[in-house]
Amino acid sequence: MAQPPSTDPTKMGAGRSIAVLTSGGDAQGMNAAVRATVRVGIYTGAKVYFVHEGYQGLVDGGDNIRLATWESVSMMLQLGGTVIGSARCQDFRTKEGRTKAACNLVKLGITNLCVIGGDGSLTGADQFRTEWSELLAILLKAGKVTSAEAKASSHLHIVGMVGSIDNDFCGTDMTIGTDSALHRIIEIVDAITTTAQSHQRTFILEVMGRHCGYLACVTALACGADWVFIPEMPPEDGWEEHLCRRLTEQRGRGSRLNIIIVAEGAMDRSGKAITCDNVKKLVSTKLGFDTRTTILGHVQRGGTPSAFDRILASRMGVEAVMALLQATPETPACVVSLSGNMAVRLPLMECVQVTKDVTIAMGEGRFDDAVMLRGKSFENNWNTYKMLAHVHIPEKKSNINIAILNVGAPCAGMNAAVRSTVRVGLLQGHRMLAVHDSFDGLAHGLIEPIDWSGVAGWTGKGGSNLGTKRALPQDFMDDISLNIAKFNIHALVIIGGFEAFAGGLQMVQAREKFEELCIPIVVVPATVSNNVPGSDFSIGADTALNTITMTCDRIKQSAAGTKRRVFIVETMGGHCGYLATMAGLASGADFAYIYEEKFNIHDLELNVEHLVEKMKTTVKRGLILRNEKSNANYNTDFIFNLYSEEGKGVFDCRKNVLGHMQQGGTPSPFDRNFATKMGIKAVLWLTDKLKDCYRHGRIFANSPDSACVLGMKKRSLVFQPLSELKDLTDFEHRIPKIQWWLKLRPILKILAKYKTDLDTTEKAEIEHVIKKRAGVP
Repeated sequence: MAQPPSTDPTKMGAGRSIAVLTSGGDAQGMNAAVRATVRVGIYTGAKVYFVHEGYQGLVDGGDNIRLATWESVSMMLQLGGTVIGSARCQDFRTKEGRTKAACNLVKLGITNLCVIGGDGSLTGADQFRTEWSELLAILLKAGKVTSAEAKASSHLHIVGMVGSIDNDFCGTDMTIGTDSALHRIIEIVDAITTTAQSHQRTFILEVMGRHCGYLACVTALACGADWVFIPEMPPEDGWEEHLCRRLTEQRGRGSRLNIIIVAEGAMDRSGKAITCDNVKKLVSTKLGFDTRTTILGHVQRGGTPSAFDRILASRMGVEAVMALLQATPETPACVVSLSGNMAVRLPLMECVQVTKDVTIAMGEGRFDDAVMLRGKSFENNWNTYKMLAHVHIPEKKSNINIAILNVGAPCAGMNAAVRSTVRVGLLQGHRMLAVHDSFDGLAHGLIEPIDWSGVAGWTGKGGSNLGTKRALPQDFMDDISLNIAKFNIHALVIIGGFEAFAGGLQMVQAREKFEELCIPIVVVPATVSNNVPGSDFSIGADTALNTITMTCDRIKQSAAGTKRRVFIVETMGGHCGYLATMAGLASGADFAYIYEEKFNIHDLELNVEHLVEKMKTTVKRGLILRNEKSNANYNTDFIFNLYSEEGKGVFDCRKNVLGHMQQGGTPSPFDRNFATKMGIKAVLWLTDKLKDCYRHGRIFANSPDSACVLGMKKRSLVFQPLSELKDLTDFEHRIPKIQWWLKLRPILKILAKYKTDLDTTEKAEIEHVIKKRAGVP
């Protein structure tokens, strides 16, 4: 039976053994998954073993299967590749090889196997599990194991985590390593863009993804590419003419460069490969453009994992251990994955089957089915790209004017949101108006039309090109209403942080007095603090998180060199502890102080004692994060002084205040992609809302649902009325009253070796992916 809800999580694994291995191609973040599996396994009381060199190590046994300790996974969180090694293994494909592997596990009493790899590795694991009884019988007959050993190991439990930069495993939104690969690609694309603009060149880039176009599609979205070739959707016949026409039109609009992205498995409708060289020859010959090609290759697999991949892998590692320890002999082998913002368990072989179905659909020329089978996330990315790239601005105009403004502190991704909002608005036939300097600019008439080329190249730019201020509209509502009438504004897109939410709410409340404010309003959350009610994520938070994480990596490196040193790092976020908590998870911090989780002098003493104990181990360094407004009295200087005093003779202290560097920089791939989708969704919603509100030749919107926040909630983008979110908001501290990420706090503490409770009552049920394919043959 599954563990009852009252089970003590620190005793769940008592008497059990778990082995963890990485197999197939490596991916950034695999080490984070191994680390989480080992530490959570040890926390539950289980023994955890490393299997070195993947399935080969499982077959060879001996020194390849070693007991893991808490310290043995230290300092591996920020490393790319896989520290325990991976290998393609022919031996495991044979019955004889699998029998040897089974013998090695039985002798060590290991009945739980956690496999981190791609679909081939996971299929092998499922076959191993299915044959387990048969393999035990062979070993018993040969006298290799005793009947007591066989009885103790009668069932093998398997849980998979998908590590693959291609994101080619169906059932999961993101596989471990995909986000990091996108970081590598976008860094290179940004660098190439500057040189291409200087020389008016066309650049053709080949990215990985032999059978899956995810990397190519998201790269095209994140850099505003002119064309993308992906295996799932070969271009229509005659694409050569279409491509040349598109490139010529872009140059005609004043663009100084063209970017074309090619997935390595791209092909045409007849199955013939489309390569960089093919495309280069076409563009050079037909258009005479100065054309260059770049094949990115294995650089995409390398480097340090992104913050997203570290957090994803850590969450998946915790879920994998729980799934193993809660499994029964009847539980199918499952894969733990991410759906939206939720950890889910999916039947492994169903996911493998759907992944194979994609290949079959592509082989049979059912390309729409192939895109659909890839899942909602892939389908959305493809449709978003098509909408923005296949440009046909309608001749017929809608006579609608939509104004866009940025409000609050600047953050990376704001410009990407403005770009997609403007372009989709123009595609709908609307006239788009840019408002400079927030509500201030709306009050003072700093409003001008913005066209297609006006937002060219904005996707990769940090900060806010429109200019942004924190001032709220209540002080100049008269002027704002006059300008809405003067410029004939029919709808408003407010992109920003908590001020955007509060300002939008003030405008809704002023509708009774000012009829001009009775227009549809949508607030798109964009702030590093991630404190806007109505959304799990805000544009800009991912970029800030990566900045903090990379800085913490360097700080930890410095501490590792000097030994016995503790760093105290202050992060931004106002009263919202999102950045401190998530950066703590991503950088392997020993603790993160936040406002939402009250702490006193006793807690501070416990943390110091914890670090004193840590210095007795082989890991002689510490990292403490503190959210800037976690406590008015226990500020960063106080905590630094306390730790310095109490750590005398044991460790010395340093402090870092990261400050405004967290708001700067070019947006991460996640933020570019998220901002682009949010902008599109906002305009399409406004377009529908304007139709509903059009009465007697004018727009009149005063219902609660005509002014909403567009936010990501669990698995989807949803619109929630500002007036409804008011009751869910702590206005004094500028945070939502309920914040999803607080549930991740125990994981942070467990991974830092604190004895804390992990809620095991909320068990993720196994979901099915096959039933989601209705309508596909």
